[in-house]
Amino acid sequence: MRTTTAKDVVLDAWRTFGSRDPERVGAVFTGDAEWLAPPGNAAARLVGGHHLVGRERIVRFLVEEFPAVFGTGISSEVGEVVGEGDVVVLQTRLRSTLPNGRRYDNDYCFLVDVRDGRIHRVREHLDTHRGLLAFGLVDDPGAPTA
Repeated sequence: MRTTTAKDVVLDAWRTFGSRDPERVGAVFTGDAEWLAPPGNAAARLVGGHHLVGRERIVRFLVEEFPAVFGTGISSEVGEVVGEGDVVVLQTRLRSTLPNGRRYDNDYCFLVDVRDGRIHRVREHLDTHRGLLAFGLVDDPGAPTA
C-alpha cells in the first residue's frame, strides 16, 4: 500500500487547478489556506492583492480571475519537484497569450506547505519585472524608440 506524500498532494493539486472546477479546486486546500505572491506582481495588481487568505478567495482566483488575467493558451509545465516532510518546492513555467495579445512566458518557484493532506500555504516566487513587461504595466527600457 502506497502512502500519499506531500509531493503527491501538490502534484495532484496542480493538475486539478486546470479543471477550473471550484469544488475540485477547493478540495485541495485547507479552509484557512493562504497564497502569498510578491507584492506588486502583475496578477496581484489586476486582481487587487498579493496575499489571498481562505479557501474561497484562493478558489475564486484560480477558477475565475486567473484565466481572465492570463488569457488563452494557458499552459503550466512542471519542472523540478522536491519534497521534504510537509514542504514541497515546485518549479513551473507558465505560458499564455494575454488579453493584450502579448505572449506571457515566466518561470515560477512555489514553496508549498501541506497540512493533513491538503495545501495550507503557497509562497510564490517569480520574475515580477518580466510579468509587468508582458502585461504592459511598465515600460521596456530595451525597446526601440521612435
